[in-house]
Amino acid sequence: MKHIQSSLLFILLGSSSVFAQNQFELKDASKNYDVKMEVETCAKDECSGKGIIELFDKKTSKKFQTLTSDNLFFYLNEEQKPTANIIQLYNEQSPLIFEDFNFDGTEDVAIRNGNESGYSGPSYDVYVFNITRKQFVLSEELTALAHDNLGMFNTDPERKRLITYSKSGCCWHLTTEYTVLPQRGLFKVYELEEDAMGGEKVKVTKEEFINDKWITNIKEYPIQEYYKEN
Repeated sequence: MKHIQSSLLFILLGSSSVFAQNQFELKDASKNYDVKMEVETCAKDECSGKGIIELFDKKTSKKFQTLTSDNLFFYLNEEQKPTANIIQLYNEQSPLIFEDFNFDGTEDVAIRNGNESGYSGPSYDVYVFNITRKQFVLSEELTALAHDNLGMFNTDPERKRLITYSKSGCCWHLTTEYTVLPQRGLFKVYELEEDAMGGEKVKVTKEEFINDKWITNIKEYPIQEYYKEN
């Protein structure tokens, strides 16, 4: 019995030790927080599994909040460290993205959670800072955007737009832009569909919400000329 208990204790301590070895500190990922991040497994340049993200206030060094991920999947760079705030379509997307996603003047955070977006791409849980509660709160709307499209959405702070990308095979692409309405959430204001499934021409459908109504413009281009220009 004692032998069994000792073996179980060894297994538990051993797994805890391995988990503790996969720890990373990020000092420059956020303007407001230092980050300590732990992930369940790392092999060569790939990490995955359950993750713990601890945020520490840069001014006081006190722990601000702890967030988790069921699958904090990411790759390590040449220095064997995780990146932050990189969003590249079909390429590197960091495990942590700090940005003002709802344009309220406060920093928000997106945390990688698996590969559940389009074409098994990166997916994220998106947290916005709640001024009343003084902590990050999960946004179901923004999280859905980062699950239903091609990875993490882009942010255009000048136009205050969130931009998503979708595709079907090689020849159909969709770019969608949203604005964030206070107390109401996301509102779609622009959509660009590029349909080259016919093979010779590209049908480009542009829809914009202007003066409380949708304006639609449809044009066709020879496929070689269109993609040469774009």
